[in-house]
Amino acid sequence: MDSILNIFTALGLSSSAGLNAYIPLLVVALLARFTDLITLKPPWDAMESWWVIGVLAVLLLVEIVADKIPAVDSVNDIIQSFVRPAAGAVLFAAGSGAIGKVDSVLAVICGLLVAGGIHAVKATARPVITGTTGGLLNPVVSTAEDVVSFIVSVLSIVLPILALLVLALIVFWFVRRRRHRKEQAPGW
Repeated sequence: MDSILNIFTALGLSSSAGLNAYIPLLVVALLARFTDLITLKPPWDAMESWWVIGVLAVLLLVEIVADKIPAVDSVNDIIQSFVRPAAGAVLFAAGSGAIGKVDSVLAVICGLLVAGGIHAVKATARPVITGTTGGLLNPVVSTAEDVVSFIVSVLSIVLPILALLVLALIVFWFVRRRRHRKEQAPGW
């Protein structure tokens, strides 16, 4: 059962990395450093270092600011197209207990795919939101993404099954909303 919960944790963390790479990395680093909720095995225990925590905090601050500004957020998403999947790979491998329980290559691939998929959806939707609202909703949408990333990160560690349910509900809501909009759109 522990291995299954570790996989759920890894899925939740890599999913939240698709929205914001640094929030789940920083959550994991801080919880591993200050609590018994997470025990990172080598080489992932390097995330507990003050240097890593400091760099993650600075990168998170840059990400939070850049993602709120129209046009800058699109450039940021291009840069993050490499960072978010990599963060998802690290988080999946570290969170799944990849050393010993799950093949580390498989864990890295899963993390890349999960975070990369969520990032692809986000990076595709954001220019549309910017264009249709003139950038006015960018700060709101970005803040919502950051909040979801934080909540899913924490839930993935504390209650992994609940985190997956929350993530599934969010995906369901987006899919349903998109279908509803397509049905409402005038046909040709």
